[in-house]
Amino acid sequence: MTSDKRRLQPRKQPRQVRAELTRQRILTAAAHVFAEHGYAAGTTNRIAERARISIGSLYQYYPNKDAILVELVARHLDAGVAALARREENGLPDSLEEIVRLYVRTAIENHLDDPQLLRVMIEHAPRSLALLEKVARFEQERVAYMRELFDRHPEVRVGDSETAARLVVSTVELVVHQLTAAPDPIDIPRFENELVAMLTRYLSAAG
Repeated sequence: MTSDKRRLQPRKQPRQVRAELTRQRILTAAAHVFAEHGYAAGTTNRIAERARISIGSLYQYYPNKDAILVELVARHLDAGVAALARREENGLPDSLEEIVRLYVRTAIENHLDDPQLLRVMIEHAPRSLALLEKVARFEQERVAYMRELFDRHPEVRVGDSETAARLVVSTVELVVHQLTAAPDPIDIPRFENELVAMLTRYLSAAG
């Protein structure tokens, strides 16, 4: 267990600006390499070459490409949390449909940067304990927020707000992940409209 944990953790936590910049270069290079070549062919040698550093320098920061991918996934999750927090700080719309749209649109936008990289994350990212805990914590926080919102919103008609919150959070995350990373592109505006309509009807339908 300990060896697996170390295998998926960064070796070096940068304390200086220069070191942090090097780590950012490694992660940026890895994102490009995984997207262009796939995970199997996305070797650490290719990543180091793209980052314009020696392979020895790369290994000072990460023990292998699995650890690099785990950090890319963690940063993807953090970006989604931050984007949603920024939207919520500006205040929520009044109508249930527009609240659902805000949530759905934020999730979609967080997945549009590079569908090929997203596919690599979904199919190949090792499920480290730290990553699983991060995902679980994000889901619990989002479900609690949604449950409270559903309990006080006059348009929500579901009988069990806890179950409804879990359904909505899981549906948005799973469906957006799956369809934005699909090999055959989906029409994003139509996808957003259909998902918003589906969730709004579910939440507002009388039991």
